[in-house]
Amino acid sequence: MLENWAVVPTCLPTVRRRCHACASQRLRASGKFRVNANHKLLDVWLLALCTACGETAKLTVLERMTVSAIRPGLLDRLHANDSGLTAELLQEPAVQRRNRFTLDWDNAWRLDTGRSDHLDRDVIDVAVRFAARIPVRPTRLIGDGFGLSRAEVDRLITEGKVVSAVRLSGKLSGDFTFTLKR
Repeated sequence: MLENWAVVPTCLPTVRRRCHACASQRLRASGKFRVNANHKLLDVWLLALCTACGETAKLTVLERMTVSAIRPGLLDRLHANDSGLTAELLQEPAVQRRNRFTLDWDNAWRLDTGRSDHLDRDVIDVAVRFAARIPVRPTRLIGDGFGLSRAEVDRLITEGKVVSAVRLSGKLSGDFTFTLKR
């Protein structure tokens, strides 16, 4: 029987970018957008606050766009300061490149394993699904899900008791499956 686990965000991740006012490397997205009109052109920024000094930084979302080029639904969500849109835009690679930042997901996600009666079986198949692109070490997920240390998980991988079609070393942010043999 296939077990389904989910990696779910619990809050917005921290933005890793240098604050222009102090030496801090961490910003917190405020969830608010600033839409500025210059004649028929719009600029849109996502506002972020420095975690050290509280200074506001602007992360560019759209630059010099005509109103007609922006989907009406998107414009409504920007004006409403939609928190779901904030999460989507923070994970957008183009926004990250344009603003030169990365995301720090420490303490911003949880692992939902569902049931806990899977430990009595000899072979356990697990499908891990990511609700967002959260880079996590598979060994940490396996350890958290089964209550094992990372060293124990590494030993099980070396012995061939944990197998997967994907590489289990490094970090993953996409769905994968693995099998645990006891």
